[in-house]
Amino acid sequence: MNGRLEFPDGFVWGTATSAFQIEGAVHEDGRGPSIWDTFSRQPGNVAGGDTGEIAADHYHRSLEDVALMAQLGITAYRFSIAWPRILPAGTGEPNQAGIDFYRRLIEQLRQHDIQPLATLFHWDLPQALQDAGGWANRATAEAFGDYAAVIGAALADDDVAWGTINEPWCAAYQGYADGVHAPGLTDMRAAFRAAHHLNLAHGLSVWALREAGATNIGAVLNLAPAYAIEPGDAHASEAALLDTWRNDMWLDPTFDGVYGERVLRAAEPWGGLPVEPGDMELIAEPTDWLGINYYHDLQIPDTAPGPRTAMGWPVTPEGLYDILARAASRTNVPIYVTENGAAFEDPRDGSLDDTDRIEFIDAHLRQVHRAIEDGIDVRGYFVWSLLDNFEWSHGYGKRFGLVHIDYETQQRSPRSSFRWYRNVVNANGLTTD
Repeated sequence: MNGRLEFPDGFVWGTATSAFQIEGAVHEDGRGPSIWDTFSRQPGNVAGGDTGEIAADHYHRSLEDVALMAQLGITAYRFSIAWPRILPAGTGEPNQAGIDFYRRLIEQLRQHDIQPLATLFHWDLPQALQDAGGWANRATAEAFGDYAAVIGAALADDDVAWGTINEPWCAAYQGYADGVHAPGLTDMRAAFRAAHHLNLAHGLSVWALREAGATNIGAVLNLAPAYAIEPGDAHASEAALLDTWRNDMWLDPTFDGVYGERVLRAAEPWGGLPVEPGDMELIAEPTDWLGINYYHDLQIPDTAPGPRTAMGWPVTPEGLYDILARAASRTNVPIYVTENGAAFEDPRDGSLDDTDRIEFIDAHLRQVHRAIEDGIDVRGYFVWSLLDNFEWSHGYGKRFGLVHIDYETQQRSPRSSFRWYRNVVNANGLTTD
């Protein structure tokens, strides 16, 4: 008989999605435009000219999707709330239809004993706020605090866990410096301003949620270890800079209430960070947990041989252990792996037997188990993603889902990984082979 790698009792098994990637219905029930609506309509920004206008049509199919979650057996579901669905212009009077949609979703989850984990921001900034400078403008952080207060007053209770900002590194760097994400800017000075304002927005939203009576609040960071895999000072320096920007920029202020020396040095050539009195205390507002999104490590140079996903990312499960250990050295709060998964091409024979995805998730779960065995307080794991979805600038060509979506018919078809993950959840563990 095969042995098993058992996870602790009460370990949280989940899946994750985000609003813009699955909801569609971008013009319905009072929703305002977001930066991703604008960005995706501009030729050349998204592969295939794809937009999020329909996506996986989750806005109209939430009952069907929650039924799939119940079939999967998960105990928690991480989703995001669309800021422009709640406050169409980013500020002002709340849109009741938007609030009602998420209230219904939360109730649907409760009916199946699935805990809601709601993320306040997963990149769909209201376009009106971008028109006023976006995250490079301090007023956007203040508006986010007000938005969090609206959500807290409408939806906060003891059954809902809360994530503040998903992957601020992506929102700041890929949106304002690299230009591959909305709003598509290539301005490093604006990126560093955005980084600080995203950190400030996190702190303001934690405070606002607590004031509204919310509990179980965490940050969600896409941390990754950076390694120089070839000798040389240039490689070592690049790896150190990547590590600073990807990890220290967020861990330092969130858990230490300061920007460390490496962060300050990195920002100095670009005008520094626009810190005002009281900011650091707000950013370090205590949280209840830390979410880590992990897909691959950062290798300098990125030329190492080995398997890669359809995104071109290296398959490096050991990096998950390394970043869990590093995070645990910075904070005593429980840690959740809030995203982990992979895009692969479906078999040409038309089957949905995604052995490569199963192997990917299995390998990463073994690193989570290793971390737990070594005393790291990891409390849960969320597969990205429940459904195939709009994969940002890659459009619909990259598929991460446990469930395949036929975008012409919106038919949902579970892949082999869906059934495999259901068995893992039901057994609360893996076989040792």
